Amino acid sequence: MSPANEVSPAGARMAVETVELADASLLPTLLGNHDENLKIIATETGADLVAHESSVEVRGDDVQVELAARVVRQLADLLEQGYPLYPSDVEYGLRILSGDRNARLREIFLDTIFISAHKRTVAPKSLTQKLYIDSMRKNDIVFGIGPAGTGKTYLAMAMAVAALAKNEVARIVLTRPAVEAGERLGFLPGDLAEKVNPYLRPLYDALNDMVDVDRARRYMERGTIEVAPLAFMRGRTLNDAFVILDEAQNTTREQMKMFLTRLGFGSKAVVTGDVTQIDLPAGRDSGLVEAREILRNVKGIRFVEFTERDVVRHRLVQAIITAYDRSA
Repeated sequence: MSPANEVSPAGARMAVETVELADASLLPTLLGNHDENLKIIATETGADLVAHESSVEVRGDDVQVELAARVVRQLADLLEQGYPLYPSDVEYGLRILSGDRNARLREIFLDTIFISAHKRTVAPKSLTQKLYIDSMRKNDIVFGIGPAGTGKTYLAMAMAVAALAKNEVARIVLTRPAVEAGERLGFLPGDLAEKVNPYLRPLYDALNDMVDVDRARRYMERGTIEVAPLAFMRGRTLNDAFVILDEAQNTTREQMKMFLTRLGFGSKAVVTGDVTQIDLPAGRDSGLVEAREILRNVKGIRFVEFTERDVVRHRLVQAIITAYDRSA
């Protein structure tokens, strides 16, 4: 419904738009507990929102009403498609639609990759995440570069597990450089597995969120899923595998070249990293930074750049990243 115009008591022009729901029974879910979802939209847009029996009335200036009504309309559309709406989805939807008025939330949120071990749907929550997923579908080597919390590794893991479940690959290989990229493990106590385990823990955590612990253990015992430090990749050829290199900003030129040339027939590789968090010793260039310059125009390789707008952790994480970027 197009917005109407009224005059406020102060004489300012005020826009009013009513969003009608096709199914009135969906209104409570759209509103959220104690109208939490409407409050989020009102806070972020500055508009006033009032729920009626089967509609939501939006009031404010033209810009406020246009954005708030667009968000409400598209969230209602998601509900009509059976999407389980959470407050975090409202925040992500606001972020997406405030950045791109032509975006369609149903095309993003309904692109289900996988159902995790905890019965949660894994799907993109930003335009860049959607681009990232599509890039992994279409390309054999994809680089996901950006700050923490943007879902780079998590989405790659979901794509890998989904590919394994559909028999598109025979195994998954997860790797990352250990101990500040230098892989200096000798000073640590325990056998090799105990030495490298702390540095591979984030990969295990992501894996266990996708696959229940017992099944993950069976996969690892059979070699269907392998988690190993990057040094273990040297001299190997990885066929029919989905390979993920995490924390790639801490690879050297030689390590990055070694990893990328392990890729065999029927395999995909996803490389993730944050070029603002390089832990290499002084004087050593990051293999990820160099690869971005050398390989950017190679056909079949895709680089996807994330920003703080793609952060899907606590909303303060985005603010923290922005604050640090401004102070740099």
